[in-house]
Amino acid sequence: MGVEKVEFEDRIKDEKEDIYILALESSCDETAASINKNGLEVLSNVVSSQVDLHKKFGGVVPEIASRKHLELLLPVIDQALEEAGIGFEDLDAVASTYGPGLVGGLLVTLTAAKTISLSLNIPLIGVNHIAGHIYANFIENPDIKKPLLCLTISGGHTDLLYFENLRGYKILGRTIDDAAGEAFDKISRFMGLGYPGGPAIEKAALAGNKEAIDFPRADLGDSYNFSFSGLKTAVMNHVNNEEQRGNEIDKNDLAASFQEAVVDSLASNLIKAVKEYQVQSVVLSGGVAANQRLREVIGQRLAKHKLKLYYPPLELCTDNAAMIGAVAYYQYLDRDFAPLSISADPALKL
Repeated sequence: MGVEKVEFEDRIKDEKEDIYILALESSCDETAASINKNGLEVLSNVVSSQVDLHKKFGGVVPEIASRKHLELLLPVIDQALEEAGIGFEDLDAVASTYGPGLVGGLLVTLTAAKTISLSLNIPLIGVNHIAGHIYANFIENPDIKKPLLCLTISGGHTDLLYFENLRGYKILGRTIDDAAGEAFDKISRFMGLGYPGGPAIEKAALAGNKEAIDFPRADLGDSYNFSFSGLKTAVMNHVNNEEQRGNEIDKNDLAASFQEAVVDSLASNLIKAVKEYQVQSVVLSGGVAANQRLREVIGQRLAKHKLKLYYPPLELCTDNAAMIGAVAYYQYLDRDFAPLSISADPALKL
């Protein structure tokens, strides 16, 4: 999960002792800090969102986001420590997202984490942001039965993973082009529904007919990979063709039909993996995991296999630091520490 290992043996506690980790996250437009005790016990989880700041631009402006992170980070850290009732001297490690994400934002918390690590002589842990979304599930439901499948869906990633335990995972498939969340954002912008795209399309879809337009689902054969570029193009072509014919376009029907195609593609691949792997649980993660139609469809299909669907509460679906702290704890146990030379990696993959 991490990078080149660095030794801090003189500062490492036994696994039986309580371990306190300060986790930081700023990969996009949320500035966040948390204190995690033994990984899954969240003592504080402070998030300052910039969504309203970027709405007028129709998406996140990287330079504005990174400047805002600089302004907000120290107050957010102070609040996280205060709410947890501990001080810097109580910390056993500091963790930061180092990718993927917007490089300017990543550098803000990564630089802060390096400074804290150096000044306190405590381990620095570099965490993959997408792994954080996955582990958000275990904060709310630490006793989820394993082995399990996890479908991770966000603005930049769509991944299907297999877990035997919480110390590692196997990637079964991922998107070969657009991520599901990226497709939501692009189609929402194309339709003039606003930003962020996922909630905007979901809201419009509630008043629409999901069977109004039969959009295509990518068929990648026996692969567990995903593709949404063709669907995105099909939506745009449909709108252009209807406009050329002078036909009125029902945006609610369009949103509902598009959303249904995305949900069906995600659910179908997941169920295909359920049939092949003998899992005891299925979990969702990432911002798109908040989509109610997605939860409904996958939940219904899993019920036929007598499996329960788990997903984080809404506050843990969006970017936050508690999920970063959860991953960091298991890296701590594995002595998976980062050197101070670690760099931000905006294109980091699982």
